[in-house]
This record gives sequence, structure tokens and C-alpha cells, in this order.
Amino acid sequence: MHITILDDYFDTVRTLPCFGKLAGHEVAIWNDHVQDTDALAERLHDTEVLVLIRERTQIRGAVLERLPKLKLISQRSVYPHIDVEACTRLGIMVSSSQHADTPSYAAAELTWGLVLAAARAIPQQMAALQAGNWQIGVGHTLRGKTLGIYGYGRIGAVVAGYGKAFGMKVLVWAREPALAQARSDGFEPASGKAAFFEQCDVLSLHMRLVDATRGIVTSVDLARMKPTALLVNTSRAPLIEPNALVNALRAGRPGLAAVDVYEKEPLRDSSDPLLSMNNVICTPHIGYVTRDEYEIQFTDIFDQIVAYAKGAPTNVVNPGAIGKRH
Repeated sequence: MHITILDDYFDTVRTLPCFGKLAGHEVAIWNDHVQDTDALAERLHDTEVLVLIRERTQIRGAVLERLPKLKLISQRSVYPHIDVEACTRLGIMVSSSQHADTPSYAAAELTWGLVLAAARAIPQQMAALQAGNWQIGVGHTLRGKTLGIYGYGRIGAVVAGYGKAFGMKVLVWAREPALAQARSDGFEPASGKAAFFEQCDVLSLHMRLVDATRGIVTSVDLARMKPTALLVNTSRAPLIEPNALVNALRAGRPGLAAVDVYEKEPLRDSSDPLLSMNNVICTPHIGYVTRDEYEIQFTDIFDQIVAYAKGAPTNVVNPGAIGKRH
């Protein structure tokens, strides 16, 4: 089969042990990012299996209509970037493992790295030192402070454990089934959403982006936070109401933010307000970008391709597409 892998920025995938699973297939790997419909249609014209790296490229109906050979899209995790309805209509199968049994330790570790970096102003202190200056301010200790976990799923639970190891009090706010799991794990649920935002010294978002969670963090929520508080978002930017974070930071509640995700990605606009604020630490959506995490993710992705080739597709999110295209 002709397999195309998009957005492998650093040409990493071919160096992974799991890449051997594609032996015998014709594989094209693209290291740049293209979103233009015409360019994508030309690039993917002969593709039978398309491999996506998370949500880096939007695959919509206008592109899919121009890919007569495409039979399978194989990826991992959620798929808001794929027009599944168009795939089903055209007979293009979408396979996506939801990795229900494994958290992304890479994302959890980056979350904690951002917490530490923001609390001690590590990037700012480093930049000052490189500019010939000595200490530029006084940081904050985490021990004894309150860590808030908003959304107690696989990653949130790991970050909560890191907070406990650092001697923090951990508060959780989530839907009731998740709160029950947090209680079982020994963590305290907040008494309510308002109190949650008011009490936390560090508040970290850990939710999937679905219709019910889009804009779930509002300007009113942020205005309740302490002037010394830190908001961390390594999940999805649209969990926060549009423009609410920038406006809240300008108003001084919360006083700090650390973000790995943005409304539009890749973010190449250096004038974006988040990038110019000295109370914000920004990273370019690298939460899952480690070799170890890639090996885990692409093992699942390539296993789905192998299963499809054997006539026994797995993790199919649109079974209505099965058998429509040959």
C-alpha cells in the first residue's frame, strides 16, 4: 500500500523501532506543514493510507473529495480535525486508538516542568543571565501550596501525584465519576467550581476538548483566581473562553500562566499577545513530543494499518465506511 505520513517535523518516525511494522509498504514522509487544500490534494493524490500526527493537519471534506485512492486514515487519540462524516460517505475508514489504558506521561511531565518553570521564573532568569544580568526577582515555593486539577482523567491523575510528591495540597474539580476516582485515590474534591478557582495557587487543565468542555473556563472563573496564582494549560486552548486568558492576565488574575496549546496551530505569529507577556511561559505544543511517546503512539497507529491490511481493521470510529471503497 501507498502510505503517507504528514507533519513529521524532525523526520523522527522512520528512526523509531516500530517503523519496521510498515516493511513492504511504500511510505512517503513529509516534514513540513501544509494546510492549503490544493497542496494537500496534490501531495496525497496517490495515498491509500494516511497517517496523521495528532491534530497537526485538518482533513476536511474539500480535501477528501479529491483523494480517490484513500482507504484508511490511521491516527491516535481524538479526531476533531477529521471530517468523519465525509470519510464515512466516501468509504474512507478512520482508525484511532483512544489509549484508554495509558496516560501520556510525556504530557504530564511537561505540565510539571511548566509549573516549576513558572514558579521560579526559570526562562526569564536564564534570559537575564544570558543578557549579563544577575537575579531578576524572587520566585515561589510549591510545597504547602494548593494544586488544582480540573478534569481528573489519566493525565490529571498523574499530575496530581506529582503535586503530592512536592508536598502540595491537591484539589480536584471534575464530573462526578472522575471526582469519585479522585476520592478513591486520596485527593480532595473542591466544594464547588467558584471555590476551586478561588483557592488554587496552581490550577492545571486536563480535559478533552468536546462540545461540553469548549469554553468551560470563563472570564468569570479566571477573575476569581489569586493575583499570585498560576494557570497551566497543556490540554487544549479552546477549553478557555476566547480572549479570556489574555484579558485576565492583563487584569492581574491570575498573575501567571504557562501554556503549550493555542487557538491556531502551528502558532507562527510572533505578535500573539501571549508571546509578549513576561508573566507567561509558552511552549509550542510539545506535551507529547518525546521519542518515547512517539514509539507508544506510532506502535498503535502502525498496528491499525497492519490490521487493516489483514482485513481485520481495529479501532474503527466510522464503521459505516467499511466496504464502501475498494
